[in-house]
Amino acid sequence: MAAESLLFHHAAPKRLYALAGRWARPCLWAALILLLPGLWLALVATPADAVQGEGYRILYVHVPAAWMSMWIYAVMAFWSFVGLVWRTRASHLMAHALAPTGALFAALSLATGALWGKPMWGTWWVWDARLTTSLLLLFIYLGYLALLRAHEGRASADRPCAVLGLLGALNLPVIYFSVHWWNTLHQGASLAPGKLSLPGATLAGLLLMTGAAWLWTFATALLRVRLLIAGREAHTRWLHQLRAADTAPAPGLEAAHA
Repeated sequence: MAAESLLFHHAAPKRLYALAGRWARPCLWAALILLLPGLWLALVATPADAVQGEGYRILYVHVPAAWMSMWIYAVMAFWSFVGLVWRTRASHLMAHALAPTGALFAALSLATGALWGKPMWGTWWVWDARLTTSLLLLFIYLGYLALLRAHEGRASADRPCAVLGLLGALNLPVIYFSVHWWNTLHQGASLAPGKLSLPGATLAGLLLMTGAAWLWTFATALLRVRLLIAGREAHTRWLHQLRAADTAPAPGLEAAHA
């Protein structure tokens, strides 16, 4: 009950706008704090792989990007569900704000996978079950963004985008279980429960890079949702008051210039 109250407390655009303004910058700084040691472990501290050589280092980007492309879509589907059921405007806006970052990670996952696959598999692309369903996820992201753009970001886009968001979520378990359901070239999960096949430094670097990706996603989504709210609520008094308060000089500065 407390979680539900917290959810709907921040469901109003006014509260979400203020919350996003407070947390976007700290999330960006936290992402940088995690990214720097993650890159150091990925590029310097960990030795080359005995089989894959130096080429394995691209997995420090590929794996977090693949994870993020799926997790972001799952969060989008959650907000789409909340928006459809409880008709909270801010829920739809959160889904819209996450979509570009999710599409970016989906594209980055496919691009880095191709760069890794060429030397390891001898080809840039195979119609592997994991790769094919990941490509489908990118197309779903692009379809979502195209639908949003077709409505020029207006409220009329909320319901059709939410329906597409929920339907597209059916692809997520297919992506995850594709390596178990079909005979694929793509390797299985290295972090499955009860199965940890990564050295400590490699795991630490992977988790740091993933944490940085999560925090960067939070920051970009919060910044983007502020822009979306500003566009939707441009006519409201509360938004003009908040903007006036943000641009007003601090009392100390005002006194110094007097």
